[in-house]
Amino acid sequence: MKAIWQQFMLPIIGGGLGLILAILFVTIGFFKTLLLIILTALGIAVGLYLKRTGLLDDLIERKNN
Repeated sequence: MKAIWQQFMLPIIGGGLGLILAILFVTIGFFKTLLLIILTALGIAVGLYLKRTGLLDDLIERKNN
């Protein structure tokens, strides 16, 4: 099972994401799904920026001291 997962990991993840997108399109519509994807990508970008610069870590460290 582990060998199958390693060999087909990306297609399985892609299929799962495609299924989630299809369900979102059907239930909430195209533009709301598009907005959700854009806001999620924006949140990931902000989180990566805060992680790389250490701004959030500095703020938490100052608050704890």
